[in-house]
Amino acid sequence: MTKIIDFKEGITEEINNAGKALKEGKLVIFPTETVYGIGANALDSKACENIFVAKGRASDNPLIVHISNINQIDSLVTNINPVEQRLIDTFMPGPFTLILKKKDVIPSIVSANLDTVGIRMPDNKIAHDLIEAAGVPIAAPSANLSGKPSGTRIEDIKKEFEGKVEYIIDGGESKVGLESTVVKVIDNIPTILRPGKITPEDIINAVGVCKIDDNIFRKATGVVESPGMKYKHYAPVNECLLIYFDDINKLAEEVNKNIKDKTVVIGYNELEDKINCYKYLKHGSINNYEEISHNIFKLLREVDKYNPDLIIIMGVKKVGLGIAIMNRLIRSASYNYIGE
Repeated sequence: MTKIIDFKEGITEEINNAGKALKEGKLVIFPTETVYGIGANALDSKACENIFVAKGRASDNPLIVHISNINQIDSLVTNINPVEQRLIDTFMPGPFTLILKKKDVIPSIVSANLDTVGIRMPDNKIAHDLIEAAGVPIAAPSANLSGKPSGTRIEDIKKEFEGKVEYIIDGGESKVGLESTVVKVIDNIPTILRPGKITPEDIINAVGVCKIDDNIFRKATGVVESPGMKYKHYAPVNECLLIYFDDINKLAEEVNKNIKDKTVVIGYNELEDKINCYKYLKHGSINNYEEISHNIFKLLREVDKYNPDLIIIMGVKKVGLGIAIMNRLIRSASYNYIGE
């Protein structure tokens, strides 16, 4: 039976029980600053295999390994170069994952049989203390059934994992709301494989250069080194259509043109009165991308309860954090997109 631990008002000694469970090979759902994760002992291949079973996740989709201290990195990976070290020094702890050459201590199931692994150090007190209590690094993808929107609050995900995990730790709503930025340094150039809160501009400010992988806005095929690149992801049950134009009047016009009888629209606060639809859900203010990133996964889960014939989502400009938002929304809509 799954036990839910409430740490919204502060961490208690129960974190030691959750840490012990992880070390013994059991699964624990826990909060980070990005989204909730479903974690297992990253050094235990059988425990990590159970993550794939619980999520219904394809085995060629690698896991990210979470640490609580920079000093743990050397025991997990090798050959860190100066650019990688600069990224580590600048962005850890934080919503940032770095792909590095792994040591044999990392099981092949964690790395999807690759010779690399994603390393992240969350900037979240509960996640930090849980890793410390476990005494081992934690392999953890987002806490959601594969293909579904990532979990940003316990209410959205506990039914999906009841009986599949030992503990669910409730730390309240996620601060960021989008998964971490995933970066691999290729020929000394940091390349974003999955965009997130850490933007290209942030990376350029840190090391002077940054590239964005060609698959950010299209479906990757073959071998991938980052989660969220290959499979249908972040999606509600019902059909989605993503629409974006810089001109908000053109955006509203295009949304109204595609509305059916029971269409639910997820859109800007300011455009609610211009849209004639069955139900309107507000994801945030125009140009407030932090607000939108915080709300979007929660709304993508909520929208199905209205049993819509179509879900229309208003997109954002592909700049800064908007790159990450559009990366998720294009996949949510299964590449069903109208706009610029």
